[in-house]
Amino acid sequence: MAARPVLQGLVIDLAPLRSGRGFRIVFAVRLISLFGGGFRLVALPMQVYAMTGSSALVASVAVVNGAAGFGGTVLGGLLADRLDRRRLMLVSLAVETLVVGMFAVNTHLPGGPLLGVVYLCAAVNGVIGTMGLIAQQSLVPALVGPDRLPAAGALFAVTAQLGAVAAPALGGVLISLGGVGSGYLATCAIAAVATGAVWFVPPTPAGTAAGSEPALRAVADGLAFVARHPVVRPLLLLGFTQVLFTMPTVLIPEFTDRVLGGDAALAGLLYTAPAAGALLASLTSGWTGSVRRTGAIVPAAVALCGISVVLLGLGRTAVAALAALVLLGCCQAVEEILRYSLIQAHTPDALRGRVNSAWLAQATVGGSLGASLMGGLAAVLGPAAALVAAGALGAVLVGAIALTAPGLLATRGVAPALPDDMTH
Repeated sequence: MAARPVLQGLVIDLAPLRSGRGFRIVFAVRLISLFGGGFRLVALPMQVYAMTGSSALVASVAVVNGAAGFGGTVLGGLLADRLDRRRLMLVSLAVETLVVGMFAVNTHLPGGPLLGVVYLCAAVNGVIGTMGLIAQQSLVPALVGPDRLPAAGALFAVTAQLGAVAAPALGGVLISLGGVGSGYLATCAIAAVATGAVWFVPPTPAGTAAGSEPALRAVADGLAFVARHPVVRPLLLLGFTQVLFTMPTVLIPEFTDRVLGGDAALAGLLYTAPAAGALLASLTSGWTGSVRRTGAIVPAAVALCGISVVLLGLGRTAVAALAALVLLGCCQAVEEILRYSLIQAHTPDALRGRVNSAWLAQATVGGSLGASLMGGLAAVLGPAAALVAAGALGAVLVGAIALTAPGLLATRGVAPALPDDMTH
């Protein structure tokens, strides 16, 4: 009989899915949208490469999409605090349906697809997709309540990992059978289904705190809240540190070749290992809803991410490398689940849109800078030493952030959001 409570404390908590229709719909929309995005992730670069034969132009489309997405974080955060977040999700998905439909139409033009249309659609999709994601994340606390935020974060983490692993593979099969146009049409259908589903999410009150002040002032107020809050500020700094120093995927091809002496099959396994670790941690995350030293666990998990990267750099066998990357994925999932729940709980509802935009911005900017940092270190030190140096530096910086964040370390459980008088 004792084994049952232990298992209940490990298995992912499904309580948010039982808490009401609203979260179930948002969860389903997120899951199917991730699969639609995975199909587009395969179709778009394949189409651009077939049109141009240039990897540089493929990368340029990704840069346009990423830059537009960064702009969408600012606009999306502001709108999510001024408008009905359900309605913002609805509009974003409807526009995304139209954009992907334009991708499909462009594919079947009599004279062949136009590269200018691809750039335009990629830019619009970057802005709109980010806005919808911010609205989605900001809506969740109102649907599940503060006590179920860790469980909601774990369920979101599962959808992200399933989407990352399964969606591109399914998209590749679909495109190989029916061509790039079929990938766009499938994505368009998925977006249309998601749009219809959002109609059934309960309406939420429109934001008011940012509604009567100029846009720049409202954005500045959100950044000021992040900068001075004793829990939110170090959590975002920890997230930035994690994506800056402990994302080694850019070095996997060189590390596989020069250090492990492996081939493309081994590289594929190494790419998959972090997702497998994250999925394992998410499926055994039931304990995250009842743990008391939440604030101390987050920096410990981020520090372990750094140590995992060090172990990867020190490894000289495929087994050691795979184990290090699985550990990295586990630690990334734990810190993401707990950081999400703490940030949502410590942010007043009137500011959640702008704070979630800061969350996405630090991940986007940190990820881009991290890839450049890893590449630069590898050029100077070699791939193995670069991994050791980056992981060690990341772990040291985590310690420094933790030592200057007593408010975070003292946080126990998922505390309620601050009262409204703390938003200004």
